[in-house]
Amino acid sequence: MTLRGAARQLTVVVGESDTWHGRPLYAEIVHRAHAAGLAGASVFRGIEGFGASDHVHTTRFLSLSADLPVAVVIVDVAAKLGPFVAEIESLVADGLITLADVDVVRHTGRSGDR
Repeated sequence: MTLRGAARQLTVVVGESDTWHGRPLYAEIVHRAHAAGLAGASVFRGIEGFGASDHVHTTRFLSLSADLPVAVVIVDVAAKLGPFVAEIESLVADGLITLADVDVVRHTGRSGDR
């Protein structure tokens, strides 16, 4: 699938240690996005951050956090992301879910993918 032009970006920020039925929550979201046929998903591990709990999580040596922030970023057309957000919203007990309008300039895969 090639995506170009107007699209939406879904970003889900959760803790690295958050789980869904024994599986990392970020992995559950990625696998559900794949099953839903979305254009793609990537997970980014934060090196430091804080959220609604107001507790700073960091990789710095003296504070060795076990719950660093991770962001799952998914881009696709709005018609496909809307139902997907409804599906995953109940999975995120603690975290942040945002949607933003984006303009896809280039979306290509390596030959040999899939």
